[in-house]
Amino acid sequence: MKNSADIIKKVLLTEKGTQLAEEQNKFLFKVSKDANKVEIKRAVEELFNVRVMAVNTMCRKGKKKRQRTAHFGTTSAWKRAVVTLHAEDSINLI
Repeated sequence: MKNSADIIKKVLLTEKGTQLAEEQNKFLFKVSKDANKVEIKRAVEELFNVRVMAVNTMCRKGKKKRQRTAHFGTTSAWKRAVVTLHAEDSINLI
């Protein structure tokens, strides 16, 4: 079994994420690429002591980066999870 801290890498604090948290009680997390929805649900429930209603995930591509030469590279790809909490629960991010 994987460690919860290894599955949830960090909480994403963005404009879209704060709007989702205020209006729909959804929170954004950067998670491990090999984690599935069940593991993400267990990790969030264990780390934040909340009830999770749903988990949606999406794999994000790395962006192209160019240095001053003609050589291109990319940033690493990552996985984002949108976690919907029970109406009575909340995560205090501040």
